[in-house]
Amino acid sequence: MPSTIYFIRHGETDWNAEGRLQGQHDIPLNARGVAQAETAGRILARLVADPGRLPWLASPLARTRKTAEHARGALRLDPRGYETDARLMEIRFGDWEGLTWPEVTNRDPEGAAAREADKWGFRPPGGESYDDLVTRIAPFFDALEGDNVVIAHGGVARALVAHRCDVPPERAPHLDIWQGRVLVMQGRSYRWV
Repeated sequence: MPSTIYFIRHGETDWNAEGRLQGQHDIPLNARGVAQAETAGRILARLVADPGRLPWLASPLARTRKTAEHARGALRLDPRGYETDARLMEIRFGDWEGLTWPEVTNRDPEGAAAREADKWGFRPPGGESYDDLVTRIAPFFDALEGDNVVIAHGGVARALVAHRCDVPPERAPHLDIWQGRVLVMQGRSYRWV
């Protein structure tokens, strides 16, 4: 049986609730995000007999570290029992970080139109494209051995599903990536629990 990645997207932040592009800004979880992290931990316990035996790997941003800590806490595991890797950081939105999409379209209508035309390949000013993100995360995920728990971001999940599960690049940026659930990836298939 191929190894499994149990992917948890960080819980909600105030910027998520406001529809702001977070990128690599270090925005903390809100109360709903904490509850979502704990829920994801409990879901993981239903999927894995002993989640504490698996490696836990997280983006170094606060929202992912706190998600890992709350998920582990819900399982009565040492909250600090995870490692971080900078390659798991969210896609950079550059000059657009902190803006809502209506603000982006108002300030940079040409850039917004270009992104809508090619969401996978477009690179915001000072930012990354999804194609750039795959280049960053692929070596990390390709080197994983055995089953792992990974706590990261929505953009990372979209890029990973395109890279590992053959989801076409034109479709991947439009996938819903849920908070408070677990994305189970095994071989070239994926499912939400």
